[in-house]
Amino acid sequence: MRADRLVSLVLLLRQRGRLSATALAQELEVSTRTVLRDIEALSAAGVPVHAERGRYGGFALLPGFRTELTGLNHDEALALLVAGSRRGAQAFGLGSALASAMLKVVDALPESHRDTAAGVAERLLIDPETDLLARRLEGDDVPDPIAGEVRRAVFAGRKLRIRYAAVGRTPRWRTVDPIGLVTVREQGYLLATRSGEDRTYRLSRILAAEELAEPAERPDRVDLDRAWQERGTRFRTGGDQVTVLVRVDPARREELVGTALAVLAEDAEGAEEGEGGAVDGRLRLEVTFQDARHAEWVLWKLAADAEALSPQWLRTALHERATALAARYGASTG
Repeated sequence: MRADRLVSLVLLLRQRGRLSATALAQELEVSTRTVLRDIEALSAAGVPVHAERGRYGGFALLPGFRTELTGLNHDEALALLVAGSRRGAQAFGLGSALASAMLKVVDALPESHRDTAAGVAERLLIDPETDLLARRLEGDDVPDPIAGEVRRAVFAGRKLRIRYAAVGRTPRWRTVDPIGLVTVREQGYLLATRSGEDRTYRLSRILAAEELAEPAERPDRVDLDRAWQERGTRFRTGGDQVTVLVRVDPARREELVGTALAVLAEDAEGAEEGEGGAVDGRLRLEVTFQDARHAEWVLWKLAADAEALSPQWLRTALHERATALAARYGASTG
């Protein structure tokens, strides 16, 4: 909304000093023409913003001008700044709102604490986009219109019609009763019921969404943490799950554990096969996967850093894959 944008414009000028119309447009994600119109509106409303000409010119506020945003102490604002560095808001389409809120948080601080809190926040990094091996940690990319429609239905307590693309299935429309939103490792999920049955939908697989006027059939209050745990338990104990005994390089352990559904057993004692599970420093884990396809995909991805010890059908499947690949690259290209 324009009112929110005008507040953000004032806060940007307060905290960063003189800024060009181009820089303001980039920060506010609007055109330079819109920025110029907003500057005129602020001037007409009595906000002392003026233009400075020249090569390094731009727009600035008169010294001493301050908006009245109070109520946060230093540690409270710092906590919000740190929380604001997390990327989970992107999964719910709240990234721009979060950026605007952080500007207001900084401005709410007493001037004596403002620079200190901002400086401390710069020294804390929460959930970076890559790990130490430069592997990108993939998050969900959910279009803002879809995320906004889902969010509004959840908050308003109305039924939601979504076009959902389940894995391996043709996308189709369905009407659900939204319960709440959950983000896990930068991936967003909609918890809902459909015909009275619990359902969980990945936000990135929702291709279209429409909030309906009909009230959702759901309890007045919900414990999302408990609901998520219960659904996770049902997911791990149902379906066509398979259990696999794996020997893995310790450097790839977290990748294996992070992809598997659960770790049933782990043994890292001994230096030789048969003496506790470690071979040349490797670990032996008993893990479960969603199904046979999931298990084969994970073990193939780990390549020579992991070995499926059992079941035999998985070893055979991986052997056939490796044989086919070796034959392809062993053949002459001439």
